[in-house]
Amino acid sequence: MAPFNFTHSDASTFILMGIPGLEAAHIWISIPFFTFYIISLLGNVTLLSVVGKEQTLQKPMYLLLCMLALTDIATPTFVVPKALGIFWFNLKGITVAGCLTQMFFLHTISVMHSSTLVTMAFDRYVAICNPLRYATILSNAQIAKLGLAGLIRAVLFILPLPLLLSQQTFCANRIIPHTQCEYIAMVRMVCGDIRVSRIYGFVLMFVINGFDLTFIALSYGLIIRAILRISSHKAHQKALNTCTAHICVMLTYYTPTFFSILTHHFGQGIAPYVHIILADLYLLIPPMLNPIIYGVKMKELRDKVVKYTCRSSADTKFTQSSADTRDDISSGLQCPSGNCQIVREYVNQH
Repeated sequence: MAPFNFTHSDASTFILMGIPGLEAAHIWISIPFFTFYIISLLGNVTLLSVVGKEQTLQKPMYLLLCMLALTDIATPTFVVPKALGIFWFNLKGITVAGCLTQMFFLHTISVMHSSTLVTMAFDRYVAICNPLRYATILSNAQIAKLGLAGLIRAVLFILPLPLLLSQQTFCANRIIPHTQCEYIAMVRMVCGDIRVSRIYGFVLMFVINGFDLTFIALSYGLIIRAILRISSHKAHQKALNTCTAHICVMLTYYTPTFFSILTHHFGQGIAPYVHIILADLYLLIPPMLNPIIYGVKMKELRDKVVKYTCRSSADTKFTQSSADTRDDISSGLQCPSGNCQIVREYVNQH
């Protein structure tokens, strides 16, 4: 496919290069991008649909899974369509306002995702360490309030980043060697004093990740201690399975984050396209894996997904069978001359 070159460069436009050094492979790279994105959408939309339809799943733990699913849908949606536009049609141009907007939403969703993981750790701590008070401490209303608080925290912490950058003057070379408007890449293009932006960015990273990871580690430390004290093997196994799913999801989120940060600061000898691919996979892999992990580890959720999947398949077959039966009856009717059409319409309606 010959790429369409619709890019242009002016004072209000940045150029996203995609993955420099691998331009010849852009079409091939787009295949896993598109595949991961579609799998992520299907998995997370399925989770939201099942929890929305099944009354027995509408409780705090599964509402938190829905919050996580929403962030997992939003994260790649802000990146993949633009990346595919670059890979398929060479649509590399993006306005300064569009770039700052993409950066804001990506970081806001990331902080919201982290807040949800913290709330999930707290949920498991209360459920295992203080089960008698679980219903009073964490109701559906409380989960909604915690979700809103997490969203407000994310917006308040991230909003200064695009506001600070919007006040800066960008240099003539407005090329971003990436598939997305990454904060570090945008800061490097600023011609003026960037000390405030850099300091705020570093403080923000350490405050959010430091607080969230400390709280999660403390919660799971107490959870593990409580699990080890459970005498019942069945209860011990159930608590361990639930925690294993949460821990796997947290590892898929935080491990690529820190690996990407380390390669940015200490991997000067690593090819630039490796940094870019790692950053993109960090936004694609966790949203795809999360619904799979929970579907495998949480029997109640898995059973409901199978139930609705089988019901949908059965309904489709039944509808087709009913239609075929009506056609057979209609075609085989023996009716008085002149009345066949009336009888067929009656059968089709019933």
